[in-house]
Amino acid sequence: MLSRRSLLASVAASGLAAGLPRLASAQDATAVPGGNIRFVDPMIGTGGHGHVYPGASVPFGMIQLSPDTDNARWDACSGYYYDDKTLLGFSHSHLSGTGASDMLDLLVVPVLGEVRIKPGTLADPQGSYRTRMSHEAETATPGYYSIVLPETGIKAELTASARSGLHRYTFPAGDAHLLIDWAHGFRNYDGSATRLISSSIKLLDAHTLVGSRVVRQWAQGRVIHFALRLSQPADSMTFYKDETEITGATAYDGTSLKVALHFGKDLSGPLLVKAALSAVDVDGALANLDSDGLGFRFDETVAEARAAWDSAIGGITLETDDTQKRQIFYTALYHTHLAPTLFSDSDGRYRGMDKQVHQLPPDRFNYSTYSLWDTYRALHPLMTLIAPQRAMAFAENLIEQGEQSPSGPVIWPLQGVETFCMIGWHSAVVIAEALHKGLFGDRTSTVAKRAWTLYRKLAFDRSTPGLNAYRTLGYIPCDLEGESVSKTLEYAYDDWAMAHMAQAAGAYMDSALLRERSRTYRQVFDKATQFCRPRLTNGQWATPFDPRSMGYNSKRWWDYTESNSWQATFLNQHDIYGHIELFGGDAAFEAKLDALFNASSDLPSDAPPDMTGMIGQYVHGNEPSHHIAYLYAYAGAHHKTQARIHDILRTQYRDDPDGMAGNEDCGQMSAWYILSALGFYPVDPVSGVYVFGSPLFPKADITLGNGRQLTILADGAGDDKPYIDSVSWRGVPQTRSWIGHADLMQGGVLHFVMSDKPNLAFGRAPTDRPPSFQYS
Repeated sequence: MLSRRSLLASVAASGLAAGLPRLASAQDATAVPGGNIRFVDPMIGTGGHGHVYPGASVPFGMIQLSPDTDNARWDACSGYYYDDKTLLGFSHSHLSGTGASDMLDLLVVPVLGEVRIKPGTLADPQGSYRTRMSHEAETATPGYYSIVLPETGIKAELTASARSGLHRYTFPAGDAHLLIDWAHGFRNYDGSATRLISSSIKLLDAHTLVGSRVVRQWAQGRVIHFALRLSQPADSMTFYKDETEITGATAYDGTSLKVALHFGKDLSGPLLVKAALSAVDVDGALANLDSDGLGFRFDETVAEARAAWDSAIGGITLETDDTQKRQIFYTALYHTHLAPTLFSDSDGRYRGMDKQVHQLPPDRFNYSTYSLWDTYRALHPLMTLIAPQRAMAFAENLIEQGEQSPSGPVIWPLQGVETFCMIGWHSAVVIAEALHKGLFGDRTSTVAKRAWTLYRKLAFDRSTPGLNAYRTLGYIPCDLEGESVSKTLEYAYDDWAMAHMAQAAGAYMDSALLRERSRTYRQVFDKATQFCRPRLTNGQWATPFDPRSMGYNSKRWWDYTESNSWQATFLNQHDIYGHIELFGGDAAFEAKLDALFNASSDLPSDAPPDMTGMIGQYVHGNEPSHHIAYLYAYAGAHHKTQARIHDILRTQYRDDPDGMAGNEDCGQMSAWYILSALGFYPVDPVSGVYVFGSPLFPKADITLGNGRQLTILADGAGDDKPYIDSVSWRGVPQTRSWIGHADLMQGGVLHFVMSDKPNLAFGRAPTDRPPSFQYS
């Protein structure tokens, strides 16, 4: 244990006592915010399978300062689960809505009375630093979170800036302590400890702790450093390894490290704690700590966080009397701004995918938390409309990360580590979309050539058993590797995206080859059953076959990715008219879509837990279904798209903690809602085409990323009027069931007239249907 006298002597000797930020006077930061953020409820999605966190952050910020209720269950992937009754503490990094677990770096636990260092479990919290919690004592708004702990009366408040998190603890009378758990992180689902390769912690001065660790979780070998500063020095402190006190220590290397800071009974007002992280080094974390220039000014930090959120989600204004729908909409818009996350320090340094430290110029940033298998579908297209500069930055950052990564184009990068989670290389889609939509301006050709240099190796040279089979057979055999059907279909779509990339780079022969290869999805379509199904190396269809199953040999591996044959059969996003021909034409395709939505929702016992939000065999809780309801438009039955989208908007989203049909997946579930509620959706994001759906609000005003105004009117919109009677664009009547990205970015008025009866003629003519398998 180290005394306050020793602490102060250490500070005097080092000269570090001068220049510490002054403590701002304590104020009430719980006032109801103004602007659109007053409609945001961060608790939506914290229950069910939503997997979101309710804590404090800023748009796309590096820090996600949030309460942890558990770190060992799938439904607590974000560290927080609404149904939990106890709290572990507050950590600084969280994933938003993922189905995989990591992060929860640097847990801070306020304690009154006896310090207990064993974390315990949900089932056995006794003798631990778990404490009871009540939702009645919680407040969560964008950029601010607070809770009063019923057992001790401690009030904990959290806020954040781009690279640091700020805590404010108000302690009742008694012995006050802070427990800093540097061993905390997401545990294995069997409850075994967070896997640390190495860790260290050090007292830098009377107000400052720093530490480093390398973590082996979902992201294998993730490197992270922290700096933590106190507004008031502790009387004394105690280092622990596991549950053993390390006597007289001021620094320690080893795993399972915790530090207890003891303040006694003489705290002068609330205790402020400021913390920052860095993947580069401790110096980076220390610099990030001061980069916001706010010091310990808690209420000013809250105000700046709220201003950042107002700016981020203030560009869409709704006119509606439906308060629940408005709250769902703005919470969804909030969720679309939580990831990707900033991953470069205030000096521009960051740890790249090659594990090396790189330097960026002041006007550029590195990002992490790219859930690309999910977010290419709607999150990135949404950004091309409302924040094209950011969408461009994401796309260019993905090129750079692919250039650095030993494995090439990235799949699911998390804090400088490739997780190899999910299938395909959908970074190609995000980049191709940005190129096709002209986000790079006069740099388009240069960026395209840079990207194509990277992705051409993937398209034609990379050698794996699955890719080799895909190139030679046109499909991946199910007796060769798992997820064979989904991989075949998604590789085909990535080929389509890379064809656009090659076209923009001037590699026209490569583009033509990939354009043709993108039609290999046909090799897993069985015309006899009209399903996409697993196929053996010898060309035969694998049996037995059940379209609801995960595969013919699911005890060995699944043949589908978070889906089954019902959803995979409609996974084609780019050659839809060629796909329709396989079924025998429009009527047969429409009938098959009807069969999907009208089928029994029964699933086999080995189905993934996130196949939820079911309407027949349509699974809104998982991304392979997200474009399916819009496919009716390609068969000339657009009225069925309207009815289905209207139904999904009303039934799969609620303003409750369990109000999401499935995992939020870093903004994809919410982006689907935003675009669909506005009235359109990108079935094929690369094409720049949006298919009309069923607009939810009478009026929406959108400030586009280029500063122009887009107004969407939907006369008569309501629960009883799902159908489009007519559409006009900029005053000109339209019969097409779609609109192009370039048109929308001009700004103007998109005017729908809604009805309780379908207009069967709208969008029926082949010339009025959405284009597909085209470059422009």
